[in-house]
Amino acid sequence: MNEATATWNPPQRGEDVPDHGLALALVAYPSEPARVGEVALLGDAGDAVLGRHGTLDWVQQRPGATRRRGSLTDPQLSRQQVRLVGDRGRWTFDNLGKLPLFLNGHPVAKGPLEPGDVLQIADRVLLYVTQRPPELPGEVGARHRFGEADAQGVVGESLAAWSLRERLAFLARRDQHVLVLGESGTGKELVARALHALSGRSGRALVSRNAATIPESLADAELFGNLAGYPNPGMPARPGLVGEADGGVLFLDEFGELPLEQQARLLRVMDAGEYTRLGDARPRTSDLRLVAATNRDPESLKHDVLARFPLRVQVPPLHQRREDIPLIALHTLRAIASDDAEIAQRYFDGGATGTPRVSMELMRRLVVHPYHTHVRELASMLWQAITSSVGDRLEVPPEGFLVTTPAPDRASQAAGTAPSGPIDPLSLDPEVVQQALDRHHGRQDPVWRELGLASRHVLARFVKKHGLRVRGRG
Repeated sequence: MNEATATWNPPQRGEDVPDHGLALALVAYPSEPARVGEVALLGDAGDAVLGRHGTLDWVQQRPGATRRRGSLTDPQLSRQQVRLVGDRGRWTFDNLGKLPLFLNGHPVAKGPLEPGDVLQIADRVLLYVTQRPPELPGEVGARHRFGEADAQGVVGESLAAWSLRERLAFLARRDQHVLVLGESGTGKELVARALHALSGRSGRALVSRNAATIPESLADAELFGNLAGYPNPGMPARPGLVGEADGGVLFLDEFGELPLEQQARLLRVMDAGEYTRLGDARPRTSDLRLVAATNRDPESLKHDVLARFPLRVQVPPLHQRREDIPLIALHTLRAIASDDAEIAQRYFDGGATGTPRVSMELMRRLVVHPYHTHVRELASMLWQAITSSVGDRLEVPPEGFLVTTPAPDRASQAAGTAPSGPIDPLSLDPEVVQQALDRHHGRQDPVWRELGLASRHVLARFVKKHGLRVRGRG
């Protein structure tokens, strides 16, 4: 398939890719918060030690520019804190130091490491187990500081984040229409703005509209505008969205919410930029690039409209880039603090541009949470922590997080499945699963369906792996 017509999908965590080896991602490190986002590449085999005098090498991994950072230097870590042993891609750990060790929130001394695990050393270090290639693909082009937002507002140092940046740069150099795909809250509008900013049209208008808000009875007027005095005397002339975007980009969010009849109205615009204002006898042309975003299956769009989107990009959900969650959380908290001096003074070291004080348990919960609305849900959880924390550090709310799970749409309800497919069990917090088991008095059938797992057997394996109780806590 030609690259211009291919849908790009970000690498999936856990794929059996030959050059992807196990890696540890630093997701919380209070003594040196600027190092969050660094990784230690374990590979397929070896013997390494994590500690102040350890042999585990931490790097800031970027395309074509990996920067070595050496060992962790927290003075409370033992010289040899954790030993890691790998054989043919399977790694085990053994706690050698005096600080307690936790795996997925449970105290441990030794055991195996698998992608999706969270390893915690007391309140000093939090690590997420992921998979990385030895080098990130792509060209050297980073101009922003490690861990911070780039010029387009994209935050993240994961493989998925850098693959997205590379794809955006490629698409921005083209002029064909683009379909942006992704779940709610993944950042599709951010992607659309990046495509405009990186393109040759950046000096012209970016016209944005939520397509779901276009009334069906006024679709032609909203899209194509009208002449003065039409349809009513005294009505001012309007260029419409298509006319406003002439020379620039028209971004239609929630494009899948447009009725098929309204989608059909855009066919000639997408082909030749041709449209007609209401009340006008002659057609006009608009040199625009259409960027449309939807969280629906692209096959739900009108088939001849879909065919006119030769370029497509899939925005990765948070469960495909969990090592980026602490960086996104930090970016979000700084944005909140920049507008709220009270929050900045109470929870930040050094003001709004400094480092927020976040408990290790809160960060762990943010990393493993099964997100439905992604960055929006992450921001909501941070606000819940802000409004419930009583000290000078952000903590998990005493009552837990209040998260609304989206209801399945009618088609999904008819099929008896969740709308976005089975949940990856690696994305689930064992505590959340235990709470569901307790709530259903140990009955596993309603639990696996509630959590969105593929089957009862997937739940049973999860229960066994994490030592959960299936008869409640009595």
